[in-house]
Amino acid sequence: MTEGALGKTYRNGELIVRQGEEGNCMYVVQAGTLEVLREEHDGSVRIAVMNTGDIFGEMSIFEREVRSASVRALGEARVLSIDKKTFLRRIQEDPPLAFNLVKIMAHRIRMLSEEVASLKQKTAPPAARVNAQERRAGQDRRHGRDRRAGVDRRTAVVGRLRNA
Repeated sequence: MTEGALGKTYRNGELIVRQGEEGNCMYVVQAGTLEVLREEHDGSVRIAVMNTGDIFGEMSIFEREVRSASVRALGEARVLSIDKKTFLRRIQEDPPLAFNLVKIMAHRIRMLSEEVASLKQKTAPPAARVNAQERRAGQDRRHGRDRRAGVDRRTAVVGRLRNA
């Protein structure tokens, strides 16, 4: 790793943050590509790839928790670190910066929610998947019939009563 005018330059494969270490700053990818790895009991799993302009480690600005993943350089990369004090000062100077960070975090939450829903659907028992499909198709869960069929039946009864 070498220090430049802004940020630090990391060599291919070099770790920027390590899962399990306490974080105290966030990072901005100034140049290059990084990979986010989560260490699991059976090895590491790549959960994301980041490029120029992406940020990571922002959760440590808001909470003093350990890093939830490791991040390492894929090829040479330049990364700027921003500590909490600097971040808060920058937000006072440029309030839309806070909004942009919240926007990025909201996007990540949405993506993770979609991923969790997809994984749950893939691992759900077949009966649960069928019930979900029936509900989406307009099935009445209480009676197991199509809701439109009930409306058609009522319309037919009203029509017969009028004709009688």
